[in-house]
Amino acid sequence: MAKDFRYEKRKYVIGGVAVFIVLVYLVRLFDLQVLTEEYKKYADNNAFLNKTQYPSRGAIYDRNGELLVFNQPSYDVMFVPREVTQLDTLDFCRTLGLTLQQFKERMADVKNRRKNPGYSRYTQQMFMAQLSAEECGEFQEKLFKFPGFSIQRRTIRQYAYNAAAHALGDLGEVSQRDIENDDYYTRGDYIGKQGIEKAYEKYLRGEKGVEVLLRDAHGRIQGHYMDGMYDVPSVPGKNLTLGLDIKLQMLGERLMKNKIGSIVAIEPSTGEILCMVSSPTFDPHLMIGRQRGKNHTALQKDKNKPLLNRAVMGTYPPGSTFKTAQALTFLQEGIVTEEAPAYPCSHGFLHRGLRVGCHGHASPITLVPAIATSCNSYFCWGLYQMFGSKKYGSPQNAITVWKDHMVAQGFGYRLGTDLPGEQRGLIPNAQFYDNIYRGSWNGLTVISIAIGQGEVLTTPLQIANLGATIANRGYFITPHIVKDIEDNELDSLYRTPRHTGIDPAYYEEVVKGMRASVTGSTGSGTCRLVGTILPDVEACGKTGTAQNPHGKDHSVFMGFAPMDDPKIAIVVYVENGGWGATYGVPIGALMMDQYLHGELSPANEALAEDFSKRIVMYGEQER
Repeated sequence: MAKDFRYEKRKYVIGGVAVFIVLVYLVRLFDLQVLTEEYKKYADNNAFLNKTQYPSRGAIYDRNGELLVFNQPSYDVMFVPREVTQLDTLDFCRTLGLTLQQFKERMADVKNRRKNPGYSRYTQQMFMAQLSAEECGEFQEKLFKFPGFSIQRRTIRQYAYNAAAHALGDLGEVSQRDIENDDYYTRGDYIGKQGIEKAYEKYLRGEKGVEVLLRDAHGRIQGHYMDGMYDVPSVPGKNLTLGLDIKLQMLGERLMKNKIGSIVAIEPSTGEILCMVSSPTFDPHLMIGRQRGKNHTALQKDKNKPLLNRAVMGTYPPGSTFKTAQALTFLQEGIVTEEAPAYPCSHGFLHRGLRVGCHGHASPITLVPAIATSCNSYFCWGLYQMFGSKKYGSPQNAITVWKDHMVAQGFGYRLGTDLPGEQRGLIPNAQFYDNIYRGSWNGLTVISIAIGQGEVLTTPLQIANLGATIANRGYFITPHIVKDIEDNELDSLYRTPRHTGIDPAYYEEVVKGMRASVTGSTGSGTCRLVGTILPDVEACGKTGTAQNPHGKDHSVFMGFAPMDDPKIAIVVYVENGGWGATYGVPIGALMMDQYLHGELSPANEALAEDFSKRIVMYGEQER
């Protein structure tokens, strides 16, 4: 009986083991068929081909409707690794203009899971990108010889003008970081790398679609699965309209040829950037096609840094254009009025052995003629009086108030423009000088900041924005280059006025000084050439000659026009250009003439041609 019981118990054990094994298989089958996508994907890939439909990227227009950037057809060579059999490698390479070594390296890169984490033998991989229509036609004729390979149609950018390369930007292949940051992208996709293309990537790129194609047992395409029921059409990207005026932009680039520097023009009432010139520039066509990488490397190695957008990335001492911001601060703080005090100027500021030079003009001098003649002494005295005033208790407190006014006028921090790479410049504060001078300093120690020298650094965009703020009598709208996005609204930042907190009445006094600089009504003016170039326009201007420790001074001009109904505010910055009146003033006046009148007069066209031929570069004399 005991023996029979033992056998009876063994029957249940064996049965339990069998049930357990069946359960394990069932769980594993459930995992493979329901929970795990990998094998389902392999099975589906045998029967279906999901072909990505790339959307057309949004076009870009200037403010007058001129087409700037559009799309043209391009073709990628794709392949499914497991379907590549009996390939005539030599014929394949000859057709695509490759060497055998290049073919092997490309195949190795595709299969390298470190370089291509999404690699699968069952899914389409990119072999070569951006074939032209001619290259594609030749390859298409022989495609039947290359099983597993196919052509995928895409688009690449094309440019209507050889201009505005820094502003427009370019496209490049996505990096691994791009793929990790946004699951929209897969290996071989393209993304905006600079300029507008980068800043407005999510609007321009559109949405991908997909075609689900049915394959037979031999991998041959039989047509759309379920007559296209599961196809998803691509959605084109949004078109952009810029504030840019392409004719103004091209004139600016012509005037800055063979020079280093920048021109920025803004419409004061909207903050729209009318032109953004950075010189030297480059042909945007260099940044499309398979030669992009080679061309980009060559531009990177150029000692004059043509890839640098100096308009937003270059930081410079603003020179005497900064005196307008000082005048507004002194007026608001009650340090000066329009009529008093009249500060002395015997060819410069002289106090306690410290001297800051100046040029010859009437003395003593009040605010309006001080702006018109760009008197260094006047603004040095104003800063010295402010930093020594008992009203603030200490130079540290005084400079804090001073800095707050500078920041409110758009300096010291990024303005927030819609182009990438904007720099903040530098407006020193009390801690900055306390660290340098161990807390022992006063107005005389830092006197050079009164005239836009010393530690003060600004971008050309910030100086142009100062001109727009004065034109508006006390407010600005954050400068931006995109005027309109198809079916979308701009960020509210680009529609909201930002007030400086300075009484608008004080701006009128600064405007008088800038107008007198053009007319010479106070006896002399540093911008009188503006009146010669624009005789029928009430233009206002301010020159700057920014000291340069590395060579000849920089030539700067800031202005706006017309005085009472401003349409354009502009800055011109020519490195090593010397006096502000030498290059800054005539270039700025010609730009305003072009924008306000739509074309240059014959006399001004001749002047523009002359300036376009002048060479001003580091280490070279003007020719």
